[in-house]
Amino acid sequence: MSTGVYGIVRGADVRPSDIQIKVFYSQNRESGISNTFTLNSNNLTNVANDDLGIDVLNGLYNLKLPVNDFKSKGIYTIVIKPVEIKATIVDCGVLTGLPDVKGIVLDSADPNLAAFTDKLENNGLIGYRVEFLDPINPALKVRNLFRIVTSNNRVEPVTQNLTNSNQKAIRYRFNDNSTLVFCTVTPNAPTNVKPDVFPYIGQPNQQVILTHTLFNPVTIEVEMVEHDFDTLAIGLFGNQTKSIEDGIYTLYNFNNEIYEQYNLFEIKSQFTGVPLYEVKERRSTIDFNKNFNDIANV
Repeated sequence: MSTGVYGIVRGADVRPSDIQIKVFYSQNRESGISNTFTLNSNNLTNVANDDLGIDVLNGLYNLKLPVNDFKSKGIYTIVIKPVEIKATIVDCGVLTGLPDVKGIVLDSADPNLAAFTDKLENNGLIGYRVEFLDPINPALKVRNLFRIVTSNNRVEPVTQNLTNSNQKAIRYRFNDNSTLVFCTVTPNAPTNVKPDVFPYIGQPNQQVILTHTLFNPVTIEVEMVEHDFDTLAIGLFGNQTKSIEDGIYTLYNFNNEIYEQYNLFEIKSQFTGVPLYEVKERRSTIDFNKNFNDIANV
């Protein structure tokens, strides 16, 4: 019988380099997306430090929203997702010593992989999801088809003399000094129902997308507005003055600084002189003679 409760789920130690942040902007909810940009993952700052300054939860971050990127009023949909690595399959082959082990071969010299060389070291891609782009139209992804990387190692191609002409003569053997990376994926073995039919794992020159599975994508909606709760509270609870002589109506923030000014006046009938409207008009210039502390001390 257990004497305590033990948890087995913990947050992943995700680094900012493992994260991609996409932002979609629209002016309002009726208009479509008018701008899309990528937010630098350096805007994520780690906040999970204990009293000794040690990171105990490396996957917990604060997200900064730079003013230059979020300067317009409107709706920003922020998608935080695992970084995607685009690569091209060099070959689909087998290992020399293990002819039943089939996998895909990538080239670390691929320019698309230049920023992810650390992932291509031996077993650096374990757990990554492999998604396939359409061989005919690479702009489209093959829907609902993916494989999971179970191992990856540096290999070099070798030629073998095979009695079966249906098999490829090029096979691969381990060599840590090579630029080629052999990735085994699952599923990659035929079923008992059709033992001669292998699961699809791609084809040479086909483009794929590698994505780690450390966390699920997160979507955050941020609406940038002209007024927030604090500015609205100024109009309700802040100090106010009305100049009787010139009709200037002034609102002050909670530090008694001038926040907004209006002109108050009446519009009368030109024939009878009877007042028709009371008008409150926002002023384009500020009269700094209406300082609250000066007025209150008169």
